[in-house]
Amino acid sequence: MNEQHLGSSLDDFLLEEGRLVEAEAVAAKRVLAFQISKLMAEQQLSKAEMARRMSTSRAAVDRLLDSDTESATVATLEKAAAALGRRLYIALV
Repeated sequence: MNEQHLGSSLDDFLLEEGRLVEAEAVAAKRVLAFQISKLMAEQQLSKAEMARRMSTSRAAVDRLLDSDTESATVATLEKAAAALGRRLYIALV
């Protein structure tokens, strides 16, 4: 097999199937959940304390950290960032 590329890229496939935007949103949420969880661990911050700092419930923090739960508002993400001493940065590229 001398051909450099066989078939299409995953992005091309997802785009053709109409699922690229959904896949990117899921990936972004998983990255954010991972980053928040990592910062909480670094700061030895419990879910209960995180909820207190965000003025929300522990169940809301659980949903935020659940990489399979896609719904997270910008306001919630901003509260989480502030609770961790960080800022949320969103960009259109």
